[in-house]
Amino acid sequence: MYTFMLTKIMNRVGLRSTYMHSASLGSIVLCITLWIRAKTVDQEERGNAERRALFVGLWPPMFWLIGDSLLKHE
Repeated sequence: MYTFMLTKIMNRVGLRSTYMHSASLGSIVLCITLWIRAKTVDQEERGNAERRALFVGLWPPMFWLIGDSLLKHE
């Protein structure tokens, strides 16, 4: 029920499923970019850079599912 209300508000504000699906694909590209960049930094900073890439890697499913929920309202 809360999900329905939240996605209804998001739809009224102007958020569309296409935007969220694009954000999902964009965060995949960002994750891969950060992971590749993590291989070029110093060994002392590499762990931090890899954790940052993994954190961004958690975003795509969230954005995709929000986009699917918004698609029901369109």
